[in-house]
Amino acid sequence: MKKTLFLLALIIFAASCKNENKEAETVAESQEIAVNYQSFGDEITADNVLPKAEIIEKYNDLKTGDTINVKFTTNVKEVCQKKGCWMKVDMGENEAMVRFKDYGFFMPKDIAGKEIIAEGKAYVEEMSVEDQRHYAEDGGATPEEIAAITEPKRTLAFEAHGVLIPQTENH
Repeated sequence: MKKTLFLLALIIFAASCKNENKEAETVAESQEIAVNYQSFGDEITADNVLPKAEIIEKYNDLKTGDTINVKFTTNVKEVCQKKGCWMKVDMGENEAMVRFKDYGFFMPKDIAGKEIIAEGKAYVEEMSVEDQRHYAEDGGATPEEIAAITEPKRTLAFEAHGVLIPQTENH
């Protein structure tokens, strides 16, 4: 009788441990990763965001002077180290120069490599030698690198009216 009670208690204990493990696994699986955003400029949402590949396609279809309104995600390559008044973002083989509507806001200077969501106007421009040199200086280029800029260049540009930087947290 004692052996039977002991065996029964052992089976119940093992079954309850199994259920606790299943409950723990279910809780872990159901936890979602919540994303909060640090917001700059106008209030924008993370809805209907184009992936980088689609914005690259749109840029390829633009001619100098064309403008389209878009919201997209990509990674920051470089930020103005003087005050965060511009950034360059990854566009595959190219990069886009992002400026901020009416210089109404600035970006943190330490976000190179981070993913962002930007909303505003994408366009293609012919950037003057003077502007290229100015941005190169702001970016910390050497005098030799600045002097090597001698011709205007077709560039991808973006005027952002709002930017989000995702901040992932586990809940």
